[in-house]
Amino acid sequence: MTDNYIPLHLYHANQCDPKKCTGKKLAKFKLAHLHKTLNKLPSGAIFLNPMAQQALSPADNYNRGIIVLDCSWEEVERIFPMLQRLRLEHRALPYLLAANPVNFGKPFKLGTVEAFAAALYILDHKKQAEDILNKFKWGHTFLELNREPLDAYSKARNSKEVVNIQDEFM
Repeated sequence: MTDNYIPLHLYHANQCDPKKCTGKKLAKFKLAHLHKTLNKLPSGAIFLNPMAQQALSPADNYNRGIIVLDCSWEEVERIFPMLQRLRLEHRALPYLLAANPVNFGKPFKLGTVEAFAAALYILDHKKQAEDILNKFKWGHTFLELNREPLDAYSKARNSKEVVNIQDEFM
Protein backbone atom coordinates (compact mmCIF):
# COMPACT_ATOMS: atom_id res chain seq x y z
CA MET A 1 0.00 0.00 0.00
CA THR A 2 1.21 3.48 -0.76
CA ASP A 3 1.02 6.49 1.52
CA ASN A 4 -1.98 8.01 -0.26
CA TYR A 5 -4.00 4.84 0.21
CA ILE A 6 -6.58 4.64 2.97
CA PRO A 7 -5.64 1.93 5.49
CA LEU A 8 -8.06 -0.99 5.26
CA HIS A 9 -8.68 -3.17 8.31
CA LEU A 10 -10.80 -6.24 8.71
CA TYR A 11 -11.83 -8.28 11.67
CA HIS A 12 -12.17 -11.85 10.50
CA ALA A 13 -14.76 -13.96 12.32
CA ASN A 14 -13.72 -17.27 10.63
CA GLN A 15 -17.25 -18.00 9.41
CA CYS A 16 -16.79 -18.14 5.66
CA ASP A 17 -15.39 -20.61 3.17
CA PRO A 18 -11.64 -19.83 3.11
CA LYS A 19 -11.55 -20.44 -0.66
CA LYS A 20 -14.19 -17.73 -1.24
CA CYS A 21 -13.03 -15.28 1.43
CA THR A 22 -12.27 -11.94 -0.20
CA GLY A 23 -10.99 -10.47 3.08
CA LYS A 24 -8.28 -13.09 3.54
CA LYS A 25 -7.23 -12.68 -0.08
CA LEU A 26 -6.85 -8.92 0.41
CA ALA A 27 -4.71 -9.57 3.51
CA LYS A 28 -2.62 -12.11 1.61
CA PHE A 29 -1.78 -9.44 -0.98
CA LYS A 30 -1.14 -6.90 1.82
CA LEU A 31 -4.04 -4.73 0.63
CA ALA A 32 -5.77 -4.92 4.03
CA HIS A 33 -4.73 -5.55 7.62
CA LEU A 34 -6.29 -8.69 9.10
CA HIS A 35 -7.18 -8.53 12.81
CA LYS A 36 -8.11 -11.55 14.89
CA THR A 37 -9.07 -9.58 17.99
CA LEU A 38 -11.37 -6.58 18.24
CA ASN A 39 -9.13 -4.59 20.58
CA LYS A 40 -6.50 -4.28 17.83
CA LEU A 41 -8.81 -2.32 15.53
CA PRO A 42 -7.87 1.37 15.22
CA SER A 43 -10.17 3.60 17.27
CA GLY A 44 -11.77 6.47 15.39
CA ALA A 45 -11.76 4.55 12.09
CA ILE A 46 -14.85 4.26 9.91
CA PHE A 47 -16.59 0.97 10.62
CA LEU A 48 -18.83 -0.16 7.77
CA ASN A 49 -21.89 -1.34 9.65
CA PRO A 50 -25.08 -2.18 7.72
CA MET A 51 -27.13 -1.26 10.80
CA ALA A 52 -25.52 2.16 11.35
CA GLN A 53 -27.80 5.18 11.63
CA GLN A 54 -25.68 7.31 9.29
CA ALA A 55 -24.68 6.66 5.67
CA LEU A 56 -21.07 6.91 4.54
CA SER A 57 -20.42 10.13 2.63
CA PRO A 58 -17.47 12.09 1.25
CA ALA A 59 -17.73 14.30 4.36
CA ASP A 60 -16.52 11.47 6.62
CA ASN A 61 -13.03 11.58 8.09
CA TYR A 62 -11.22 8.44 7.01
CA ASN A 63 -7.75 9.31 8.32
CA ARG A 64 -7.81 6.38 10.77
CA GLY A 65 -8.85 3.94 8.06
CA ILE A 66 -11.84 1.82 7.14
CA ILE A 67 -12.89 -1.34 8.99
CA VAL A 68 -15.02 -4.20 7.70
CA LEU A 69 -16.23 -7.15 9.74
CA ASP A 70 -15.73 -10.27 7.66
CA CYS A 71 -18.47 -12.65 8.78
CA SER A 72 -21.32 -14.70 7.38
CA TRP A 73 -24.44 -12.72 6.38
CA GLU A 74 -26.42 -15.15 8.56
CA GLU A 75 -24.53 -13.82 11.61
CA VAL A 76 -24.70 -10.08 10.91
CA GLU A 77 -27.63 -9.29 13.21
CA ARG A 78 -25.96 -11.15 16.09
CA ILE A 79 -22.38 -9.92 15.68
CA PHE A 80 -22.65 -6.27 14.61
CA PRO A 81 -24.47 -5.06 17.75
CA MET A 82 -21.56 -6.40 19.85
CA LEU A 83 -19.30 -3.89 18.10
CA GLN A 84 -21.36 -0.86 19.13
CA ARG A 85 -19.21 -0.44 22.23
CA LEU A 86 -16.03 0.14 20.21
CA ARG A 87 -14.97 3.73 19.60
CA LEU A 88 -15.50 3.69 15.86
CA GLU A 89 -17.36 5.86 13.40
CA HIS A 90 -20.23 3.56 12.38
CA ARG A 91 -21.42 4.16 8.81
CA ALA A 92 -23.72 2.23 6.49
CA LEU A 93 -23.07 1.85 2.81
CA PRO A 94 -25.91 3.04 0.57
CA TYR A 95 -27.83 0.88 -1.89
CA LEU A 96 -25.51 -1.12 -4.14
CA LEU A 97 -25.72 -4.49 -5.88
CA ALA A 98 -23.36 -7.37 -5.11
CA ALA A 99 -21.26 -8.73 -7.97
CA ASN A 100 -19.65 -11.61 -6.06
CA PRO A 101 -20.64 -15.11 -7.25
CA VAL A 102 -22.42 -15.98 -3.97
CA ASN A 103 -24.79 -12.97 -3.85
CA PHE A 104 -24.71 -11.65 -7.42
CA GLY A 105 -27.35 -8.99 -8.05
CA LYS A 106 -28.58 -8.89 -4.45
CA PRO A 107 -28.84 -5.39 -2.97
CA PHE A 108 -26.80 -4.68 0.17
CA LYS A 109 -25.26 -8.22 0.25
CA LEU A 110 -21.72 -7.07 -0.48
CA GLY A 111 -18.66 -9.13 0.25
CA THR A 112 -15.68 -7.67 2.09
CA VAL A 113 -13.81 -6.48 -1.01
CA GLU A 114 -17.00 -4.95 -2.42
CA ALA A 115 -17.68 -3.08 0.82
CA PHE A 116 -14.13 -1.72 0.89
CA ALA A 117 -14.28 -0.79 -2.81
CA ALA A 118 -17.63 0.98 -2.39
CA ALA A 119 -16.34 2.99 0.56
CA LEU A 120 -13.13 3.89 -1.26
CA TYR A 121 -15.05 4.99 -4.34
CA ILE A 122 -17.45 7.14 -2.33
CA LEU A 123 -14.48 8.70 -0.50
CA ASP A 124 -12.87 9.52 -3.89
CA HIS A 125 -10.16 6.88 -3.74
CA LYS A 126 -11.28 5.28 -6.99
CA LYS A 127 -7.84 3.98 -7.97
CA GLN A 128 -7.50 2.10 -4.69
CA ALA A 129 -11.01 0.68 -5.19
CA GLU A 130 -10.02 -0.60 -8.63
CA ASP A 131 -6.73 -1.99 -7.31
CA ILE A 132 -8.39 -4.17 -4.69
CA LEU A 133 -11.15 -5.32 -7.06
CA ASN A 134 -8.54 -6.32 -9.67
CA LYS A 135 -7.54 -9.24 -7.45
CA PHE A 136 -10.86 -10.93 -8.30
CA LYS A 137 -11.92 -12.05 -11.77
CA TRP A 138 -15.42 -10.69 -11.15
CA GLY A 139 -14.18 -7.48 -9.46
CA HIS A 140 -14.66 -5.20 -12.48
CA THR A 141 -18.31 -6.31 -12.59
CA PHE A 142 -18.93 -4.65 -9.22
CA LEU A 143 -17.97 -1.25 -10.61
CA GLU A 144 -19.88 -1.87 -13.86
CA LEU A 145 -23.07 -2.78 -11.96
CA ASN A 146 -22.80 0.18 -9.59
CA ARG A 147 -20.99 2.91 -11.54
CA GLU A 148 -23.98 5.29 -11.73
CA PRO A 149 -24.93 5.19 -8.03
CA LEU A 150 -21.27 5.21 -6.92
CA ASP A 151 -20.56 8.30 -9.03
CA ALA A 152 -23.62 10.01 -7.56
CA TYR A 153 -22.77 9.05 -3.95
CA SER A 154 -19.19 10.29 -4.40
CA LYS A 155 -20.53 13.76 -5.31
CA ALA A 156 -22.81 14.06 -2.28
CA ARG A 157 -21.89 16.64 0.36
CA ASN A 158 -23.07 14.67 3.37
CA SER A 159 -24.88 11.60 4.67
CA LYS A 160 -28.33 13.12 4.13
CA GLU A 161 -27.59 13.72 0.45
CA VAL A 162 -26.33 10.13 0.09
CA VAL A 163 -29.63 8.84 1.51
CA ASN A 164 -31.62 11.10 -0.84
CA ILE A 165 -29.58 9.85 -3.82
CA GLN A 166 -30.02 6.27 -2.66
CA ASP A 167 -33.80 6.67 -2.84
CA GLU A 168 -33.46 7.37 -6.59
CA PHE A 169 -31.80 3.98 -7.15
CA MET A 170 -34.03 1.82 -4.99
